[in-house]
Amino acid sequence: MDVKDYCKSMETEMTVWKAKLYDVMRKVDGLGSAEKEGILANVEDLHMLLEEMTDRVEKLKTECPSDWSPMKNEIEGGSVDMRSKYEETMEYIGKASPVSIPG
Repeated sequence: MDVKDYCKSMETEMTVWKAKLYDVMRKVDGLGSAEKEGILANVEDLHMLLEEMTDRVEKLKTECPSDWSPMKNEIEGGSVDMRSKYEETMEYIGKASPVSIPG
């Protein structure tokens, strides 16, 4: 896979993550104050991870290095971190909510 295809693929994945974050925020808004306080750090972490991944992809697109595998590894590591943090957050929201929340 060349760098252009990879960047396009990652942009698509990040668009999906942005939608998931929006959904998380909508669900967090429905929680009580105590539950929100327990989850806001996770939500902030998700935003920071997404921003870092976006920055790396933009850098890849503009710099176009001949060996871009180190940056690819960083981006993929960020994706794994996001997935883990998202699952942890959704699990907490599910436990905090009296109603089952799909997601």
